Amino acid sequence: MHARIHFVNFIRKFTFLSVIFLFPLHFLKLGFSGWQIGFILAVFAAAPLVVSFPTGWINDRLSMAGVIRGALLAQGLLLVLAALVRTFPLMTAVYLLLGMANNVLDVSLQSLYYKDEKAMDENRKFGAYNFWMGFGPALGVVAGGLLTKAAGFETVLIANGAVTILAFLAVGSFDRQKFQAVSFRDYRRDIFRGKTLLFIVFLFVLALHWSVEGSVYSPFLERNLGLGPFLTSAYIGGGLVVLAFSSLLFGRVGFNPLLNKRLMFASMFFSGAGLVLMTLRPPAVSFLFRLLHETSDGLMGVTIAVFISRLFERRTIGGCAGVVLSIQILGQMTGSLVFAPLGYRFGLEYPFIIGGSLLAANALYGALAFRRMEY
Repeated sequence: MHARIHFVNFIRKFTFLSVIFLFPLHFLKLGFSGWQIGFILAVFAAAPLVVSFPTGWINDRLSMAGVIRGALLAQGLLLVLAALVRTFPLMTAVYLLLGMANNVLDVSLQSLYYKDEKAMDENRKFGAYNFWMGFGPALGVVAGGLLTKAAGFETVLIANGAVTILAFLAVGSFDRQKFQAVSFRDYRRDIFRGKTLLFIVFLFVLALHWSVEGSVYSPFLERNLGLGPFLTSAYIGGGLVVLAFSSLLFGRVGFNPLLNKRLMFASMFFSGAGLVLMTLRPPAVSFLFRLLHETSDGLMGVTIAVFISRLFERRTIGGCAGVVLSIQILGQMTGSLVFAPLGYRFGLEYPFIIGGSLLAANALYGALAFRRMEY
């Protein structure tokens, strides 16, 4: 089952992330303003708020495989449709549905992996999961840049949509899972605990910086660092390769609760520092600090996934992880509404500086709030 999950994650992240960083440039060519771009990205970030918990609840009680296959088909069709849309209202609608489909896949595949009870070291288990979640985008971004330069962005969207649909046709059933009747009282008990609420605040602040990368990343590389489409894709893809392999390598470190916790906060601090310092010129210096950011993100991603897997019971983890992901999405949406207009009006470097500073401050908050917390 793990191999099928990794295959789906690789394909869907390859096809989706290869274009998501280039969308803001596409929007600018379509004549969209800064506030319109920010609004579209905020809608994308907000869309999962509608489906995260219902998807997790369905994962806990009814189905996972059927939901995964349906969302794969939807994502493929929507990527093709995005190539044909030219107006702001229609693009907003497509982005809304893309946000829903992407989130349904995130929640369902994550739930399936969390619920798996195969005996193995937790760091190794989630290191492999994060590797395939990062390796697909790493290759996809570079391929997207090359194909965009050769054939145009719309052609890349259609090709990626077709590949996603083929993945839907190729993926068979997953191993049979046991489902239980889970009440809303069970979810409420697990969510409204002190340590869960502290962790939710931690994840909300973490998610603010995702909007920086989704809204002003590629325009910053193009305008501030002078990179063309291919070098922009290579810059982003190179960082994601490092993120993927840092996740995999950290998975080789045996699980230790105290070490994991310390690494989670340390990696967040250095992730923030890297995000701030990547605004420096020339591009080679900026890229070195980008590698610091992505290496730290890889370590942080594994430790957070392990933390979530141990924070909730297996029978409720689908819905609870959906709620946690909704909080992160709310943070991303909030950041999109703030950072996109701020960057396009005052300077594209400011979202990186502010977002990185918030990450570093969040690491200090976590170190204080969780110093005695067991998980």
